[in-house]
Amino acid sequence: VYKPNRREAVPDTLDAQILRDAEPFFERGEKMQLEYGVQNTMRAIGARASSRITRKFGMHALPEGRLHIRLEGSAGQSLGVFSVQGLLLEVLGDANDYVGKGLSGASIVVTPRPRDRRAAVGDAIIGNTCLYGATSGKLFAAGTAGVRFAVRNSGAKAVVEGCGANGCEYMTGGRAVILGPVGDNFGAGMTGGAAFIWDPQQRFERVANPDSIDWYPLADMPEEYIGETKALLEEHVRRTGSVRGKELLDAWETTLSQMLMVVPKEVAGILLARKGDGAKRKQAERA
Repeated sequence: VYKPNRREAVPDTLDAQILRDAEPFFERGEKMQLEYGVQNTMRAIGARASSRITRKFGMHALPEGRLHIRLEGSAGQSLGVFSVQGLLLEVLGDANDYVGKGLSGASIVVTPRPRDRRAAVGDAIIGNTCLYGATSGKLFAAGTAGVRFAVRNSGAKAVVEGCGANGCEYMTGGRAVILGPVGDNFGAGMTGGAAFIWDPQQRFERVANPDSIDWYPLADMPEEYIGETKALLEEHVRRTGSVRGKELLDAWETTLSQMLMVVPKEVAGILLARKGDGAKRKQAERA
C-alpha cells in the first residue's frame, strides 16, 4: 500500500556489490576478475568503483585491467561512466545509451556472445551518445553504435562497426575507427583528433559535413596513421573476436584501399604538406 510519508528503501546497485567483492583489490591492490549477470536496469556500472580507485590509487597509477569486471547480459545506461585507468569492463551481450560517457582512462569491451557473433555482424550493440566527453581510455564494440557517437571526445580511442547520425560531432581529440556505414552530418564541428572509416561503397561523401572536415584515402597518408589504424583493428579483433574485424584484417591490403582518414579542416593542410601530391589531388577533386 502506498504511503506518501514513508521513505522507500533504494535498492542496492551492482556497483555496491562490486565494491564489496573487490575489497582485496582496494585494500592490497591485488589483481582481480569479477563476473556478474547484468540487466538494463543496472546503470552507471563502474562509476563508484572508479571513484574509489581514484581516492585509493589516483587516476593514472594502475595498469590496465587491474580490476576486470566481466558482465553478461544487457547493461543499462552509462556503462563505464567516468571510469578511470585500471578498470576493465567487458560485456558479453550489449549495452544501452551513454557507454563510456566521460571515459577517463578505463577500457570498455562490448561483444556479442560467442554463439551469436557471426549472426550479429552489422547489428547495433551499444546505444546513443556513447563516448560523450571522453578524455582518455579505449572502447571496443563488435557492432554498431547509435547516434552522436564520440561527440566531444577529446582523447579516447574507439573501434566500432558503424554509427548513426552526428558521429564525431565537436570532437577535439582521440581516434575513432569505424568499420561500417556512418549517419548524416558526420564530423560537424570537429576540431581535433581523427576518424578512420571503412567505406567500400564510397558513400561517405554523401553524409559528411564538408564545412568542418576533409577526408582522404588512408593509403595516401603518412605511414604512422596507417600503422595506428591497423594496430587498433588488431586490438579490436583480439579483444572482441569480431567477425567483420577479422575479415578486414585478413584482407588488409584491400581494406586499406577502402579506408578514409577524416580530419578537421584546421589540420588538413598539415597532413597535405607532409604527404604530398596524392592527398592534394583528392582535395582538388572535391574543391
